[in-house]
Amino acid sequence: MSISTKGGDRGKTSLWSGERIAKNNVRVEAYGTIDELNSHLGEAKHYVKLEKVKEIIEGIQHDLFRVGGSLATVGGFSKPVEKYHVDHITNMVHELEKEFEFKGFIVPGMTLQSAKLDIARTIARRAERRILSLADETEISEEVKKYINRLSDLIYLLARLEEKAEGKLKLEEWK
Repeated sequence: MSISTKGGDRGKTSLWSGERIAKNNVRVEAYGTIDELNSHLGEAKHYVKLEKVKEIIEGIQHDLFRVGGSLATVGGFSKPVEKYHVDHITNMVHELEKEFEFKGFIVPGMTLQSAKLDIARTIARRAERRILSLADETEISEEVKKYINRLSDLIYLLARLEEKAEGKLKLEEWK
């Protein structure tokens, strides 16, 4: 079976649950942004130097299949984001925060690997906005909304870990 079905030639795509919708529908924009985020995290994974960060990124990538699947499904998705996924990344954020004393603003991208992660972080924030736009039209799981909200914080901290490991963490005080 070819991946080129020609089914989208007229501007429609199929959801995971089978419905056909316009490719520019807010739902497609939401799960498409999750796909974009996953791809950028995949790229960042090849640049990061800390094994711990690589492992966390890979876990996030697997979770993003759940997020994307939930967004691409009308009704319940068979492998949804659960409370324990949200709790897991929330706990990681709290643990990683202990490594830093943030006073001021971070200058993004002080290393190549943190720059890649900072791009992913901003895509995560855009994904959250797209998901909230979709939530204005239809019910979206609270776990999906919480997960994507925590995710940009986690990616931010991963970028800072990479900078700290190389002694390149730079804080700018707001004047």
